[in-house]
Amino acid sequence: MRIKSGFKGERSLVLPKVILDIMDKDPLSQILHVTDIGYYPKARHHYRRRETPIDQYIFIYCIEGRGWYEIDGIRYDVEENQYFILPAGMPHTYAASEDSPWTIYWAHFRGSYAKYFVASDHNPQTIAPSMDSGIFNRINLFEEVLNTLNDSFAIENIRYAVSLFHHFLESIRYFRLYRKVGNTKHDSDVVECTLHFLNENMEKHITLGEIADYSGFSSSYLSAMFKKRTGCSPLTYLNILKIKRACELIDNTDMKINQISYKLGFNDPFYFSRLFTKIMGKSPTQYKHTPKV
Repeated sequence: MRIKSGFKGERSLVLPKVILDIMDKDPLSQILHVTDIGYYPKARHHYRRRETPIDQYIFIYCIEGRGWYEIDGIRYDVEENQYFILPAGMPHTYAASEDSPWTIYWAHFRGSYAKYFVASDHNPQTIAPSMDSGIFNRINLFEEVLNTLNDSFAIENIRYAVSLFHHFLESIRYFRLYRKVGNTKHDSDVVECTLHFLNENMEKHITLGEIADYSGFSSSYLSAMFKKRTGCSPLTYLNILKIKRACELIDNTDMKINQISYKLGFNDPFYFSRLFTKIMGKSPTQYKHTPKV
């Protein structure tokens, strides 16, 4: 049994046993709660084999790259925009692809309601960006669970994190309903669709070709339409979105600059810093220490 740790930009939290004991006894949190939670960007050589079953369910959401898992003697390949949940009490193995290691949000969880979130089969489930997808909002829910528990283990924090995680799993398990609610209007405008696509893929490194493929137009035609409407190219607009999000994370979380860089799809923190400086007029560190009021 081995696991490669120390991924650049990673964040993780393992809850202490004394806190888990409280969760197991609390009437609200005992139905469903996390025991470990985290985010691994570009998790090269990530590998875990458990021959002895554990009493936790394991959720892994691949937002970029590839990986695989094996359960009941069957191997399943995982692509970007897919998730899977491994049931408690079963031996399993999972790992990142060697040539394109996955970037994942993951959590171990348990409770009396946990079993209801596991699909009837073990196949990975796909959640691809579309005009009415809510990937960005869903990831924010996950982040709030992580940040809430990281901030404090007070009972109010525990119960709030439990309710958030429950909602997060509901949005994953019943994602078609999650997309439908609040989306009665569907704008077919190609630029509006592209703007939504950029927002949903803010944490990835995507190319103009991928954006054009999504829009259904050539790269040159899409770029011309997009620039006419917004004043900049799709990739420039994406970078502005990324830096705007970076500012929010600097202002509202305790994440380190390099963690923010990897979270937003920049494998080179120095490039991220240069881009941040170009767009904001100051470096991330300077921005962090600049009074906002």
